[in-house]
Amino acid sequence: MLVGSAPDIAELVETALLHFDGGRYRLLAWCIMPNHVHVVVEPSADNPLDGIVHSWKSYTAHQANRALRRNGVFWHRDYFDRYIRDEGHLNRTIDYVENNPVKAGLAFKPAEWRWSSARLR
Repeated sequence: MLVGSAPDIAELVETALLHFDGGRYRLLAWCIMPNHVHVVVEPSADNPLDGIVHSWKSYTAHQANRALRRNGVFWHRDYFDRYIRDEGHLNRTIDYVENNPVKAGLAFKPAEWRWSSARLR
């Protein structure tokens, strides 16, 4: 569980996402949910998406397992990605990501969810 009983784990994940923002990638939106994470990211030319995701998952899995005093798999092995076709698609995707906690009944407004880019808009 990322959020709920372990807000420090959600903070760890958010910090990892933000760490290379503006360098290896441009982070456009994110939302850390209790059992998954949504990220809208624009990789830089020399940093492929699979390497970025691997870096996030490897670092956060190691740190989270240590904080939780456990071993084993933390993330699912694969991830789902989507090619953004145009500005309208980008805006709809960001809206979907930032409204995820509202849809799940965890917040009344996107900006109320602590582990999301919506609070910074």
